[in-house]
Amino acid sequence: MTGILAVNRSGPEWQRGDPPIPIAILGSTGSIGTQTVDVVARMPERFRVVALSGGSNCDLLCQQAHLLGPDLVVSASGEVSSSDLPRGSRIAHGSDGLLEAATHPDVSIVVTATSGHAAIIPTARAIEAGKTIALANKETIVCGGALIMPLAEKHGVAIRPVDSEHSAIWQAIGSSFPDDIERLILTASGGPFRKTPWDEMTAVSAERALDHPTWVMGGKISIDSATLMNKGLEVIEAHWLFGVPFDRIDVVVHPESIIHSLVEFRDGSQIAQLGLPDMRLPIQYALTWPNHAPSPGKRLSLPEIGSLNFEAPDLDRFPALGICIEAGLAGGPYPAVLSSADEVAVAAFIDGRIRFTDIPAVVETALERYDGPTDLSFDSLPEIDATAHRIGGDAVVRLGR
Repeated sequence: MTGILAVNRSGPEWQRGDPPIPIAILGSTGSIGTQTVDVVARMPERFRVVALSGGSNCDLLCQQAHLLGPDLVVSASGEVSSSDLPRGSRIAHGSDGLLEAATHPDVSIVVTATSGHAAIIPTARAIEAGKTIALANKETIVCGGALIMPLAEKHGVAIRPVDSEHSAIWQAIGSSFPDDIERLILTASGGPFRKTPWDEMTAVSAERALDHPTWVMGGKISIDSATLMNKGLEVIEAHWLFGVPFDRIDVVVHPESIIHSLVEFRDGSQIAQLGLPDMRLPIQYALTWPNHAPSPGKRLSLPEIGSLNFEAPDLDRFPALGICIEAGLAGGPYPAVLSSADEVAVAAFIDGRIRFTDIPAVVETALERYDGPTDLSFDSLPEIDATAHRIGGDAVVRLGR
């Protein structure tokens, strides 16, 4: 269970009176990135943003730069110039700029909130540079967990999970011994179609699928939550982050999203982490570990919630969860194929080219017909990605309306 050791109990710790911890935020203009900016802006005595990297929302990136005053600002689009930034901020662009932000010599913690596969190599380079990783990017571990976790262990680097489910497991584990952990239990809201009959699911719109019942998230992750693909990806992440075999990781549907995950120990006891659905809490804990710093968010009141409900996931109606686990068990390039094909399928659904229920079919086809590299490495990942995109694209054309 070396994953737990790599995730836990290391990295910079701030004490009152210490200078602010220097951090980099990759993907600052996305959903997790904007919430990270909100967290660190409230704690200027504790954190100093040295590097900031954003996507296509140039106006927001410039606003964040003026708020935080970073040394380095990276614009993915190339449309931001030094004249748009506060005095003292330097501009860089594209993938080279992202790598520069991830490996900035003054940075101690790198928050990887960049979406998609673009975050994998910058995260690896940050690990090699000895940075603590606050990980919010799923693809880094789903596609490259077999590469990233050994790399983190080799360099003695802590990976602190930002996902609410993995943060909950991390907190529930606490100071427990790894051998005492029997089972991980990830909770899932069930998404907007938890009770929708199958014959209606074939005709649901992207607008309905994007309307998550408990979380406000980006488009891709909202669709993945609706199909339960996201929960399957989180199972793969949990396997690598915590070093627990797939047959000891379960998923339970919990529509209130109050219990974020549980750990069962070998004596049969279970420890859960509870809180209102607010991503700022796991973001803040990943930055302030081992402290639970004060937060302005609303406090959980169980009497107000009234009751908590649980049910087993329906794998017949939501086959994506089982597909993910099969890909995780297959290992090698297949989790990366899964992730890449899902990107293709979700984009096609949002564009109206396939039905909601076609998403898992596209992914399954890509896994079955994959004919690319069989060895997983940082060098082979681009070809794996391209091959999966090609096969997934062909499946979209065949299934298209």
